[in-house]
Amino acid sequence: MRFAVIADVHGNALALKAVLADIDHRAIAHVVNLGDVFSGPLDARSTAELLMSRDWPTVRGNHDRYLIEQNPADMGPSDRVAYDQLRPEHLDWLRSLPATRTVYDDVYACHATPRDDTRYWMERVMADSTIRQATLAEIEAELDHEAAHANIILCGHTHIPRVARLSSGALLINPGSAGCPAYDDTEPVPHIMQTGTPNASYAIVEKQEVGWDVSFRSVPYDHNAAASQARAQGRDDWARGLENGWL
Repeated sequence: MRFAVIADVHGNALALKAVLADIDHRAIAHVVNLGDVFSGPLDARSTAELLMSRDWPTVRGNHDRYLIEQNPADMGPSDRVAYDQLRPEHLDWLRSLPATRTVYDDVYACHATPRDDTRYWMERVMADSTIRQATLAEIEAELDHEAAHANIILCGHTHIPRVARLSSGALLINPGSAGCPAYDDTEPVPHIMQTGTPNASYAIVEKQEVGWDVSFRSVPYDHNAAASQARAQGRDDWARGLENGWL
């Protein structure tokens, strides 16, 4: 069994095209998408057309949920830009997505954690805004019954590529973000998540005789063009992150 994992495209169609080309070049037939696909001050409509044509197993992210649950007047600026670009069929597709799902018999997928699409799973934000890696006990406390019985557990949301081995031997994998390498947030306290590279990130997971092989791909693309899209929407913060992966 061999498959790719993408997450957190955030409307970056230019990055997504590069990831798709890399996946196709490697002849990977199966892909799992972990959500937050459209929201961002970039090109949500093109992203929708690219992803929906692939018909990959996909779970709903928190920003996907905001696009279908919130009144447009109440949306954050990134969600609102995406909402205004999307067609009704794109929003209907988001409504059809589950919050979690199991694929390939023993691969569990969610956006953030099984019970909460806004909670970091593999990291913790401290009171002084620093980020630390979650402990094994903290990670395993987030498991639900279905995830606890999977051999591979997939999550996104933090945009940071990472893999951890659980007590059961299962692997928890975050493929990183295919479209947004750096962002800031105010919850639970103001903090920054950044990868330090403008490249698009995704993961390849392959079953071997002695376990699962996990490799992270860092794919270059025209990130300056994506930054220009963000600046055209008045989002210099997004543009800085897209240009170099730092904020």
